[in-house]
Amino acid sequence: MINFNGTMVSKDANILTQNRGFLYGDAVFETVKIINNKILFLEDHYFRLMASMRVVRMEIPMNFTMEYLEEQILSLVKNNSLSDSSRARITVYRNDGGYYLPSNNSISFLIHTVALENASYSIEQKEYEVDLYKDFYVTKQLLSSIKTTNKIINITGSIYAHENGLDNCILLNDSKNVVEALQGNIFMLIGNRLITPPVSEGCLNGVMRKQILGLARRIEDLEVVEEVISPFDLQKADELFLTNVIKGIQPITKYRKKTFTAKLANQLVQMLNEMLTVN
Repeated sequence: MINFNGTMVSKDANILTQNRGFLYGDAVFETVKIINNKILFLEDHYFRLMASMRVVRMEIPMNFTMEYLEEQILSLVKNNSLSDSSRARITVYRNDGGYYLPSNNSISFLIHTVALENASYSIEQKEYEVDLYKDFYVTKQLLSSIKTTNKIINITGSIYAHENGLDNCILLNDSKNVVEALQGNIFMLIGNRLITPPVSEGCLNGVMRKQILGLARRIEDLEVVEEVISPFDLQKADELFLTNVIKGIQPITKYRKKTFTAKLANQLVQMLNEMLTVN
């Protein structure tokens, strides 16, 4: 028997009793965007998922190929009538058994989908204010660059943002440098230099981050670099924007007393949509 919310029930009545993702955060995940029955940037997502599983020493089944994962996602999307525009989350967790030391490294996975309003990427013309979140810090290590289910910093940061009337918060690493935002990578434009923190600073190795770096390098007279960003640099910026696969690009309009334009962000969104149309 187990006690669930004050009621004695059979331990088999709750599937979370031995689930390692629930008990220890022993899981990794990917969130993908589907447009017109196509998974955007599938290869990038798949190889990041495989890399994440290897980092945490999960056993990758022989049949867990990119084609298999694509089939599993799209069949669920079709079943839920969400092929036009939706998001899917794939969570891979180590199977039940053991305490900190697992009984084995075999895995199971769970996929769920949610409808999205817009198929193409766009920028909402609204204020978007951020500030620093300094209660906890991201560590500069490999685990910070992969998507595990240990997201307690993002959760407490989101509560802090909500309580303070902010749209998002910027996370710092243990060297007190800018890492990323709560829901995406961060880019800063100063003059003709577009800067984003390197993965070695502890930021997520974002799929959309990779796309934006590639597109930005095609813009004439724009220098694109990966280098350390100090919090003091943010108020010197001409533009700040966030990136993730679901939203695409989200311009920051206000950080403390500084306001920002979104000219480059709008240009990159247009380039992103053109790239997806061609592909």
